[in-house]
Amino acid sequence: MAAVADLSDTPNQWEFSCCEVSCNVSSTICSDLEVDFESEENASIVYAALGVDKELQPDKVKRQMWISDGKLSVHFEAVEARFLRASFSAFVDVLTLASKTIEELGPGMVL
Repeated sequence: MAAVADLSDTPNQWEFSCCEVSCNVSSTICSDLEVDFESEENASIVYAALGVDKELQPDKVKRQMWISDGKLSVHFEAVEARFLRASFSAFVDVLTLASKTIEELGPGMVL
């Protein structure tokens, strides 16, 4: 069994921002996440891995992802803060796992 590397000094840059958007009928809570993988290839791998997991409650939470300049950007919108928190937290757990896997396998991995 391989040892897991200590990633406390991981090179990934994570940026978080939160906002509240008023819609025509009701308020929507939103949050944005940006992770700089410093590589279009690594960002694409994580995007593909996370893209297969759809929201469990799509009527309550919407998620959009895109890649630009080696950065994975994610925008969440939810009808309530508790749905946003649950979705965001679950997403970050899987994102962390994908990031650690890429770091463990290192550059030049063969898929």
